[in-house]
Amino acid sequence: MVNFFWLLLMLSGIVVAAVHGKVETVTRAVLEGAKLAVETSFGLIAVVSFWLGVMRVAEAAGLVRALARLVRPLVQLLFPGVPGDHPAVGAIVLNLSANVLGLGNAATPAGLVAMRELQKLNPRPEEATPAMCTFLALNTACITLVPATVIGIRALYGSREPAAIIGSTVLATACGMTVAILADSLFRQLYRRK
Repeated sequence: MVNFFWLLLMLSGIVVAAVHGKVETVTRAVLEGAKLAVETSFGLIAVVSFWLGVMRVAEAAGLVRALARLVRPLVQLLFPGVPGDHPAVGAIVLNLSANVLGLGNAATPAGLVAMRELQKLNPRPEEATPAMCTFLALNTACITLVPATVIGIRALYGSREPAAIIGSTVLATACGMTVAILADSLFRQLYRRK
């Protein structure tokens, strides 16, 4: 549905430009936008590569397992149906750690592994388990303490204080995560009553 609206917006912009005889403006905007996207992507490669490397080193050094043991009580509270020593726990912790650092690119592979591992525990593969729903809610609305990607973009475009957004990011994402956990808990209770 969203794709339909994007297509409608683009086509209406092209039609309006054509009616006013300004098709070259659309062409110029498309080319400038593509150039900007490539420049931004190349500028972010260093930031994303660095943090992906940090996450890989942490995983190889056993820090993810240590962190998983440290947050096991919280994970068991949020995911009561997942055994504490299951591989899904490590993947969940790795995903949430990447999200806390503002690295959606690093979080995605760990999130896919976590879902694959949670699916192995699923007695009805055609339905999502409560643990899968909780994980999806946390993955979508996780607190971000260091929005590394956004800081990198701000630095790339010459911001005098690229890290000035940290406080508001922490507050906004903490509120989002709190609402996600509460909504997940509420829906889980409603589901049990059925």
